[in-house]
Amino acid sequence: MKQTKFTLAIATALLLATPGLVLAQAAAPRPAAAATQQGSPSKLVLDNSTRVLATIEKRRAEFSRDRNALRTFINSEFNTVFDRDYAARQVLGRHGRGASEADVKLFADALADNLMQRYGSSLLDFNTQLRVRVKSESPLPRGLGVKVSSELLRSGGEPIPVDYLMRQSGSGWKVFDVQVEGVSFVQTFRQQFDNELARKSIRQVAADLRSGQLQADAD
Repeated sequence: MKQTKFTLAIATALLLATPGLVLAQAAAPRPAAAATQQGSPSKLVLDNSTRVLATIEKRRAEFSRDRNALRTFINSEFNTVFDRDYAARQVLGRHGRGASEADVKLFADALADNLMQRYGSSLLDFNTQLRVRVKSESPLPRGLGVKVSSELLRSGGEPIPVDYLMRQSGSGWKVFDVQVEGVSFVQTFRQQFDNELARKSIRQVAADLRSGQLQADAD
C-alpha cells in the first residue's frame, strides 16, 4: 500500500494532479491574501487537474500504444507547472551553493527526465474513481510562496493529504515541492543524493541520472 501511495504521489508531482481525478467542488479553497481567486495557485491546481483528466481519458488508448506520445505530453505539462530549476536547487541543498546556473539546470533536467521515465507510465494505471479536494491555500513563511493543501479521496480508503508548495515564477505560479502525508519530495531527494553529491560533481551526478546508473527513488 505504501508503494502505491508514493507511486501515485510521484505521478501527482509530475502533472500537478494525478490524471483520472474528478475534482470535488464542495470545499472552496481559502486564497492567500497575495493572490486573487481568479489567478490563485488553488485555481491552477484545479484547472490543470481538469485539463489533464480530460486529456488522459481521451487519449488513454493512444498513450498506451505510443509511449513517446505519453512522454511528450508529460514533458509539456511538467514544464508548464513545475519550477524544475528552483526545485533542483532545493534538492542540491549545500551542494548547490555557488553552483552555476548551467550546472543546476543540467541536474534539474536530468532529475526530471529520470522521474518521468520511471513513473510516467504509471499515470495510465490509476482508476477514474479518485477525487481531489482542495482544502485551503495559505502563505509560506518569509514570503516564499503559498501552500495549497488538498486531499486525495479514494473509495474505501482514507484520504491521502497532498500539499503543493508553489512560488511565483515569471508571470505565473509553479510548483517547487510536493508533500504527501507530510513527506517532502525535495527533502527525500536531498537525502537520497547527498552521498553521491559529496563524492561527485553536480555534472557527474546528472550524467549518472541520465544514464540510469542512478535512479530517483521515492518509494
